[in-house]
Amino acid sequence: MKVIVICSGGMDSVALAHRIAAEGNLHALLSLDYGQRHSKEVAFAAQCAQRLDVPHHIIDIASVGAALGGSALTDDIEVPDGHYAEDTMKVTVVPNRNAIMLAIAFGMAAAQKVDAVATAVHGGDHFIYPDCRPDFIAAFQAMEDRAMDGYAEVQLLTPYVHGSKADIAIDGAKHGTPFDQTWSCYKGGDLHCGRCGTCVERREAFHLAGIVDPTIYADADFWRVATGTEG
Repeated sequence: MKVIVICSGGMDSVALAHRIAAEGNLHALLSLDYGQRHSKEVAFAAQCAQRLDVPHHIIDIASVGAALGGSALTDDIEVPDGHYAEDTMKVTVVPNRNAIMLAIAFGMAAAQKVDAVATAVHGGDHFIYPDCRPDFIAAFQAMEDRAMDGYAEVQLLTPYVHGSKADIAIDGAKHGTPFDQTWSCYKGGDLHCGRCGTCVERREAFHLAGIVDPTIYADADFWRVATGTEG
């Protein structure tokens, strides 16, 4: 099986790339620049592709991202601090982002005669991001089966969709993922801020997994306040 992994450069997608590579199925990485303020993440995806010795396709859809206004990731809106479970985090939703990315990935897979597309959506995303949920994954697969009927058969792989981010940390460590060479922070500064939803979730995941977090955060302790974790 040949697999294209959608890789943002974050810990989830890089862990997934290492997992697929360990299985001997990694064909290429695909990153999409949709005008996200943390576009520096793409450089970490490039490092991953180089490390795993596979092609890295970067597709610029910034003009598409600009049309999807109202998100703190693509607009001039402050990224909130706190945990994803908080209602304020809905401002980080980019409408239809995963559907757009997956449609591009499926088209590329069909053109390159690749068997599958893999994405690292996980259980922790379900609360806030509708296009990370199992019912969306099933519906997207059904749509693509019809969209490419008679032309190509491409499978959507989501091995983490029912797991937690802590599960991803464990799986990534198992497959030798260098987590210090991944980027999660939505604010895109010099360091992980330690306060935005994705930084809080990242730090909590390592804690729950019992794995040392190699990340340097500007605020290393805020995650405890946001998650109610004892020091």
